[in-house]
Amino acid sequence: MSVATPPSHEDVPEAPIHRRHRRRWPSWLRWALLGVVIVFLVVLTWYEFSIRPLGGPGAPETVQVTTGESYNSAITSLQAKGVVAPGPALTLFNAIHGTPTVQPGYYTIPKNSTFQAINDILGNGPNTAALVVPAGFTIAEVESRLKEVANPTFASQVVAVFSNGSVHSPFEPTGSTNLEGLIAPGVYVLPPTETANGLVQAMVNNYVTMAAKAGLTPTTTKNGFDAYQLATTASVVEKEGYYTVNMSKVATVIYNRINHNIPLQMNATVLYALHQDGGPFTSADLKYQSPYNSYLNHGLPPTPICVPSQQALNATMNPALGQWLYFVLTNKNGTMSFSNTYAEQLANEALARSRGL
Repeated sequence: MSVATPPSHEDVPEAPIHRRHRRRWPSWLRWALLGVVIVFLVVLTWYEFSIRPLGGPGAPETVQVTTGESYNSAITSLQAKGVVAPGPALTLFNAIHGTPTVQPGYYTIPKNSTFQAINDILGNGPNTAALVVPAGFTIAEVESRLKEVANPTFASQVVAVFSNGSVHSPFEPTGSTNLEGLIAPGVYVLPPTETANGLVQAMVNNYVTMAAKAGLTPTTTKNGFDAYQLATTASVVEKEGYYTVNMSKVATVIYNRINHNIPLQMNATVLYALHQDGGPFTSADLKYQSPYNSYLNHGLPPTPICVPSQQALNATMNPALGQWLYFVLTNKNGTMSFSNTYAEQLANEALARSRGL
């Protein structure tokens, strides 16, 4: 009986080795994916730096949003002042987070603010007060309005500056600290950085600019009046003329009456002494003892009596040609009638009464 010998290891045929081959992406596809990743990171970095600028908030800028103005319009104003850079980043940010509704008013926003900070400020309503100074206002009226729109501390500081001489007008006489009638009308924005001296100085500077446009400088003389007297005349023209159409003739009446040594006899000067702005005028008022009572005193009042308009300054420096000595309101549209004689004035006064004026 034969016994089979088991095959040796060497005699067993090797089993085929099955290798798993890894599929390799084409090189162009790998580069394309790498490019996409790089672009994504660049865009993400750009977006993050756009919505959150480095360096922290910068200098504040103030913009006005008027009634009916849109968010986009407000952003355009901010871009013009360098608060936010033009570009698609803000559009993308708003597409993600939404845009606020903007109310009319003044907004102070620091440069370099984040998009979120800008939208928060615009969405929370105006954050900056504004002082409106109309032509015809006295400094007392300006102070009263300031107390309505500004914080009490700031308002009291401005009141002090108006009278303490820390801000001086080149039109003021030597030794004067009275800025009455030497500030300009306009809208004065009050950002958090505003100071009392800065505000009053801006008003004085604007007056100097406005007067220069009319041909009035601190060294000007005209019709025998120095610059301060011309400024005083402009303030009376403002109050008595009221409408531009009357002002150049009112200026002529002032010059003519002073040249004829006739008292001005203008109600606005007495009302100033009485701390009134218009209202009824009585015979008792005519007797009120004050250097501002132009019924009792010859010449101009000792100081201007209100903030003049550009038109009043223009009329003062360019009075109409005429011999008028009198005027009275004869039309409800504000038109006045001017006359050379008292008899003509009486006739015009009768006409005014017949028209309910």
